[in-house]
Formats: sequence, C-alpha cells, structure tokens
Amino acid sequence: MTIGNLAPNKEKKSRRGKQVVDERAPLLPRKHEEEVGEFNGASFTGAVFNLSTTIVGAGIMALPATMKVLGLGLGIAMIVFMAFLTESSIELLLRFSRAGKTHSYGGLMGDAFGKVGRILLQISVMVNNIGVLIVYMIIIGDVLSGTSSSGIHHAGLLEGWFGAHWWNGRTFVLLVTTLAVFSPLACFKRIDSLSFTSGLSVGLALVFLIITVGITIMKLISGSVAMPRLLPNVTDLSSLLNLFTAVPVLVTAYICHYNVHTIDNELEDSTQIKGVVRASLALCSSVYVLTSVFGFLLFGESTLDDVLANFDANLGIPYGSLLNDAVRVSYAAHLMLVFPIVFFPLRLNIDGLLFPSARPLVLDNKRFALMTTVLITVIFLGANFIPSIWDAFQFTGATAAVCLGFIFPAAITLGDRHNIATKRDKFLCVFMIVLAVFSNLIAIYCDAYALFKRNSSPRE
Repeated sequence: MTIGNLAPNKEKKSRRGKQVVDERAPLLPRKHEEEVGEFNGASFTGAVFNLSTTIVGAGIMALPATMKVLGLGLGIAMIVFMAFLTESSIELLLRFSRAGKTHSYGGLMGDAFGKVGRILLQISVMVNNIGVLIVYMIIIGDVLSGTSSSGIHHAGLLEGWFGAHWWNGRTFVLLVTTLAVFSPLACFKRIDSLSFTSGLSVGLALVFLIITVGITIMKLISGSVAMPRLLPNVTDLSSLLNLFTAVPVLVTAYICHYNVHTIDNELEDSTQIKGVVRASLALCSSVYVLTSVFGFLLFGESTLDDVLANFDANLGIPYGSLLNDAVRVSYAAHLMLVFPIVFFPLRLNIDGLLFPSARPLVLDNKRFALMTTVLITVIFLGANFIPSIWDAFQFTGATAAVCLGFIFPAAITLGDRHNIATKRDKFLCVFMIVLAVFSNLIAIYCDAYALFKRNSSPRE
C-alpha cells in the first residue's frame, strides 16, 4: 500500500518549537489568538500507535464471525481489499486537504459542500463514534460479567473467579469501569498525550493475538481442529444476500478517517503522515487477518459475534483456563485504553455542532467537563440496552461509518473543487459509492428481515 506525496515542498518543515493553536481539531479548524501551550510535535512512533489504536478497536472481535459468514478464503480477501480501499480514501482526503489548505475533515467537507457538508460530517462522526464506544463497553461487559447467546450463558471473568454476585453484575461492573478508567482517560485535551496508552493498547492486542495463535497451533497439532470452510455456504437467494451483512463490519473495522487530520496536524514533520498511514494499515490488516484465521480455526461454526465470549469454554489443552483468562483480560484492557482515542474526536465534533461560535473547548473547562460527562453517560446507557456487538456494528457500519470512510471522500473527489482529480480517481470513487450504497442497503434489508422474522416467530 502506498500513498503519494501529499504535501507541497514548502510544508516539509519541522514543527519543533512552534506554538500550537487550538483549531478545534480534528474536524473543526478555527484560528484563535489564545495559545494552548508549547508543543514540539508528535513523533512518528506515537502517531503510528495513535492511528493503529483508532483502527484496531472492537472491530477485530467481530472479524472471526465474518469468516463464518464469508468463509476463510473470501473473508481474508475482503479484509485485504478493504485495507487498500481505506488507504485510497485517506489519500484522497489528504490530497484535497492540501489543495484547499484545510487542516481537518470537517474543514475539508466545509470547503467542498459548505456548512451542510460540515454538519453532515459532524453527525456522522457522532453516530459512528458513539456506536463504536458502546461496542467497547458491551465487549468489556461480556468479558468481565458474561453474556448469553442462543440460550447458552458464557460466564465472565469475575463470575468465573468469584461466582455470581450483585457486584460483578454487568451494570455495576461497567459503572465502576466508567468511573475508574474511562472518565480519567477522557480528560486529556491533546491526542498526543495518549500516545503512551495507545502503544500499550497495541501491545495488549498483540498479546491477545499471540495467545490465540498459540492455542490454535496446539489444537491443530493434537488434531482437534476441524477443517474450516474456505468459501461461503450459499444455497439460496437469502443466504446470498446474507453475505452482505459482513460488509458493514469490515467497513467499521478500518474507520480511522476522523483522526487522520488530528494526527497529521500534531506531527513534528507533516510529510511523515504517508508513512504513518502506510505503517498503521499494514500493521492492522496483518493483525486482522491473523485474528480472523486463527479465531475461526479455533472455534469454527461455534464462533460468536464477539469471539472473546468463546474463551470461557474448556479448550482441551494444558493451562487452558489460564490462557482463556489471559486472552480476555488482555483484550478488555486494550479496549479500555482505546476508548479515549475514539472519544476525543467525538467530544470535539458534538461541541462544534452544538456550539459553533464558542471559544475552543480546551479553553473552557466547564463546557469540557459537561460535554465529557454527558457523552460518557449516554455511552454507558447504550451499552446496557444494546444486546449484541453485531447489531451495533451493522448499524454504525451501514450508516455513519460507510459515509466517513467512502462516501464523503468519494463525493469530495467527484466534486473536484480544485481540479486535481484524475480519471482513475473518479472511477475509483464511483466504484466506492456504488459498492458502499449497494452492499449496505442489502445489509440493512437482511437485518430488518431477520429481526422481523425473529419477532414474528411463534413463542413456545
């Protein structure tokens, strides 16, 4: 995956020693005279960790379930294909941002479509990020307190260790996690301040992956792993259309566009953004492929929507219980550290939507605290009422995520306000829009039909 030269020569300068002015990053640039403080610029490594953390969030947990829908061969091909498509859409965003001298996604949408475009972008970020953060909480709740699927209860860590008690129930555990972990991490005002926790979160994701691969290899050697399906099981029109329900999950797994400008703006050398994007996508797509392959190999047709919930059964290997716990603890901790990276642009966008003329959010402590408290409360309530991460992923993936990742970048390019789009760019953008709209309309139809069928089935 490659990204062309995105910055003109005059921008190839170090940002060290410059005063950073809050521009309502990442999506609402405005110039202000108030200075936020001395900042020497973010490092390449920190930027890669922050962007990789934005990408590898909860989406990885639903990818083994997409293998159950698509089959291993088609599923891996789709993961790689979506990585290339994501790179192309990011390259278009950055190229048109350079041409229009805009420093945020919202600024770019405003440059291309005016106030309406900026507002559409803010609403899409709001829907997508709230949905994603709710998914994080659902997974953490599943891991710590357990979940039920198809009448089968999968015990959580706390329930397995101490038995069922009121204090390890889902609602109470999520409340404690929110107050003790999410709230303090959400109080940072600059995204580069989270580079250390982002690096730690990537490390925890790799721990999860290494343990999963190790368990699968041990079971392969013992001959207790069945041969997985390489292709989808298509028997009729309904099963064919059902394949498209995996597309929103794959789209959501790569959405990071709302943080690209923020990370670019904070880099010490702005020309490094092409390397940051390339390294992040290569790292994340590799992790996605390995997790999907070994997760589906390990659990086969029993793979749940949230594969972490599968790690409560007897694996049939030495120290299986300990490895189960290690997998779930590492990834639950990873999601706790990812939370503030996704929360950061959410808070800024909703603030810009509600208070477009107010002074920068980072300079108003009362508004900052109010926005943070309200949003975390909404996310907490959503995590307690939405039953499945598959439902949440399909909703956000079929609506806001596909707009952020493909439809908006394609629309900006096809509008070509600065006359820099090539015929190849426009052809690619038409393809992205057709693929996004067609696949997601079918996914929404299939989900609605399945929900109607489930609700109308006779109760025993």
